[in-house]
Amino acid sequence: MNYRDVVEPAIALAEATGVDPRPLLIAVMIAASACFATPIGYQTNMLVYGPGGYRFVDYLKVGVPLTIVVFAAVMLLLPVFWPLTPASP
Repeated sequence: MNYRDVVEPAIALAEATGVDPRPLLIAVMIAASACFATPIGYQTNMLVYGPGGYRFVDYLKVGVPLTIVVFAAVMLLLPVFWPLTPASP
């Protein structure tokens, strides 16, 4: 998967709805970096997985609630900083 797989649909959605694409692209970037729920989500998660003695379920216990918190924060704050206003011509 490369960036075009997620960026182009976000831009197409923005064009179809007539809103500024920046808020949608910011949401895509944050979602792409919010990989807390599994040890294979990011390199540093994998680095501490074995030596730290963690189990897969340990990542789920902390990662799923953290993902929900990040999702809620993004949904609340994204329109504040990047409003979904109509795109300027």
